[in-house]
Amino acid sequence: MASGVIKKFIIASMFMWAAPVAILYAFNHNLLPGLTNLSPHAMTLVSGFVAVISVNIVIAFYIYMAMKEPSNKHEPDPKFVADAKASVSQITGGAATSSESLKKQD
Repeated sequence: MASGVIKKFIIASMFMWAAPVAILYAFNHNLLPGLTNLSPHAMTLVSGFVAVISVNIVIAFYIYMAMKEPSNKHEPDPKFVADAKASVSQITGGAATSSESLKKQD
């Protein structure tokens, strides 16, 4: 179960690194037709903008894949849930006793 999530994360991370590098390489080495007449300043701006957009596309795709997973597939660890409930009840119980002691002092 966790290996599938980790695999998706690693693949998305690789694309978030590789896509902008490939785009910048393609722009800087004139691999894209029709862009040779741009000034160096415009080439830098366009290549950076397209690289940033590519990272956002990868992130959006990763979010889409995460939301597509079934929610009933992941069950929390019962021991963790029990410890969390005990911790919350201990905190709320402690807060109640401290507020009661403040009322007694008044």
